[in-house]
Amino acid sequence: MARPVLAIVGRPNVGKSTIFNRIVGDRMAIVEDKPGVTRDRLYGVGEWLNTSFSVIDTGGIEIEGDDTIMKSVRIQAELAIEEADVIVFMVDAKAGVTPSDEEVAQLLFRSKKPVVLAVNKVDNLARQDDIYEFYSLGFGDPVGISGSHGIGIGDLLEVVCNLFPDKKDDEYGEEVIKFALIGRPNVGKSSMTNAILGEERVIVSDIAGTTRDAIDTPFERDGQQFVIIDTAGMRKRGKVYENTEKYSVMRAMKAIERADVVLVVIDGQEGIIDQDKHIAGYAHEAGKAIVIVVNKWDIVEKDDKTMQHFTTTIRDHFLFLSYAPIVFVSAKTTQRLHKLLPVIVQAAENHALRVQTHLLNDVISDAVAYNPPPTDKGKRLRINYVTQVAVKPPVFVLFVNEPELMHFSYERYLDNKIRAAFGFEGTPIRILSRRKTSDRE
Repeated sequence: MARPVLAIVGRPNVGKSTIFNRIVGDRMAIVEDKPGVTRDRLYGVGEWLNTSFSVIDTGGIEIEGDDTIMKSVRIQAELAIEEADVIVFMVDAKAGVTPSDEEVAQLLFRSKKPVVLAVNKVDNLARQDDIYEFYSLGFGDPVGISGSHGIGIGDLLEVVCNLFPDKKDDEYGEEVIKFALIGRPNVGKSSMTNAILGEERVIVSDIAGTTRDAIDTPFERDGQQFVIIDTAGMRKRGKVYENTEKYSVMRAMKAIERADVVLVVIDGQEGIIDQDKHIAGYAHEAGKAIVIVVNKWDIVEKDDKTMQHFTTTIRDHFLFLSYAPIVFVSAKTTQRLHKLLPVIVQAAENHALRVQTHLLNDVISDAVAYNPPPTDKGKRLRINYVTQVAVKPPVFVLFVNEPELMHFSYERYLDNKIRAAFGFEGTPIRILSRRKTSDRE
């Protein structure tokens, strides 16, 4: 299920990004620090008292063109209003209430969304009295915080978490494969959705979500039930939204979280740009099964080596997606489109694959015997036992003598051995090292 979304809104220089970093903390780190995973500070994950939620830093939204600062702030606020379940409205204790604050407040009033007023830069007790004038904004009790000192963040998150909507169970059964099409604008996501559904016109129903949610389209093919979570066609009115590349990433995040399989759609004619890597990086971090789909293949000038060269280019740009299969299609002509659903099914099955413990230990034992871990300052890593603790994605825990001796290169070696033995094409796998428990010592 999708996490609730918190957006941080306010005029420039009130400390939005500082609070964002405080909330997400180390969670902004990529799960696997592999070359090619691009970082983006717009969207993170926070947690408070066992509640996990997504956080939008609207200060990271860059508006193109000659917009005034206030117009930029207004657009950022509108984006946050559209996406968020709860909004933190940040103001500056030192500056007091400003006309810009009042304009943002009016936008937030009209949104009818829950708003928590956070007064930043309350760095000491002497500044505590400065929060009272912010009652005039009409959002109830302000919460005094200090981003630079970390004061009041827990109080703020307690209020926020109490306002999040109740969690809802997924409306689809385990047997249903949910897949989302993500990618930058104009790569053909909407056309591909229509082409997939239009082959046999087997749509069960169209379930439209709210304005904040992607549109779910359930259908069945060859006895397998699917749901397409469509982020295409959700673009807002006005070119300013269309020109904000990071907005397309923001739109994709909820779809990624709800999906089992994510289709990263690339324009075969235009090739790969950094934004493609940004979007794919989010899906990888979320631990989703991934299929890379190269669309518009019908209009690409090619010879007998074009597909091979394009595949090599994709592998070079998406080093962190070495496990993801690549499918070349044309949504317009439906060329090779019949190959897509079987690949999605295979990726979903591998994403949920559980390996028997004794087979797993045999593979790791053979891998260690063939290539023992290197020594570090006279110490050598010893792997005592391995077990799979989760699926979607598959997570393996290695019980070792000293977790810090597990070098990234050796972890990647074990990753490759597990994949060679059990497949796992289409899904990331996670390997965690834990100190062996006392009863195993």
